[in-house]
Amino acid sequence: MLISTALPAFVSMLLLSGATSAVAMASVKQDESLEAGRLAYETGEYDKAARDLQHAAAANPQNGEIHLLLAKTYYETHQHDAAIASAEKAVAFEPQNSRYHEWLGRAYGAKAEHASWFAALSLAKKTRKEFARAVELDERNFAARQALIEFDCSAPAIAGGGEDKARPEIETLAALDVAEGHFAAGNCRRQKKDFAVADVEFTKAIESHPKSADLIYDIGDYAVKRGQAERLLAVADEGEKVTPADPRGNFYRAVALVLENDRLAEAERLLREYLKRAPVRDNFPRPSQAREWLGRLYEAQGNRQAALDEYEEALKLEPKNKSAREALQRLKKS
Repeated sequence: MLISTALPAFVSMLLLSGATSAVAMASVKQDESLEAGRLAYETGEYDKAARDLQHAAAANPQNGEIHLLLAKTYYETHQHDAAIASAEKAVAFEPQNSRYHEWLGRAYGAKAEHASWFAALSLAKKTRKEFARAVELDERNFAARQALIEFDCSAPAIAGGGEDKARPEIETLAALDVAEGHFAAGNCRRQKKDFAVADVEFTKAIESHPKSADLIYDIGDYAVKRGQAERLLAVADEGEKVTPADPRGNFYRAVALVLENDRLAEAERLLREYLKRAPVRDNFPRPSQAREWLGRLYEAQGNRQAALDEYEEALKLEPKNKSAREALQRLKKS
């Protein structure tokens, strides 16, 4: 009797143990897929990231972080509809999450840039709405507030923008973080092509020691376009303090050295390192740009063939790189 009653209990225990193990294994596989997807995203392997994250989402469809990372992955590969769909899922699962609204706004904005005028107008309004909601949910989501301010400073009133809306946002941001406030003021003037005031504000932003590498290196982009070697060196110094491993510091320091025609061997090494380490990402200088600056470096050294090779490589990577095309044409004529 003891054996007969104990046996079913023993079998049940085995079945329960097996079921628990299966759940545990599924959870481990989900975690592995998520971490693999995250790593692939960080290294710029976006196709692999999408596959791994899709597996993770299938195993846990209500995990907002997975959908956010998928949205960011699609964003980088310009799959605008897919980025919007993933960001919308993240928001649906966690409607109070500021970052999810911020990235939904970014996805809408990216699609708006490639849409017809009428569709772009609707998407622009959605973009602003999401940025505003992100700021409302978290006043210290500085990335969202900067995006909102940039939208208001650059978009026309018909799309919901307007500098009058940006001014109080800039004041609020400056009260929360001085460096962020100066950057926002400078970025707004940049949108209006008021470069003299933008220069002053960006200088103050760097001197206030920003905590965001993206903010610092955005000023680097501005300095590259304006040919400001001294500012680029300040950007590289400040950026390396915030995130020492970020390869963008190499790029901006190298560009400064090329502009100054100084320590060109070091500049070449820094650009080569950047090409090896940097992911292809929206807020990173493109590989085509690094190739173009190598071309300029070789021109400065008098190495015409090496310069031609780099300009041609830049155009292979990015056929619409106007400055690389012009440099190539000029060098061929000479």
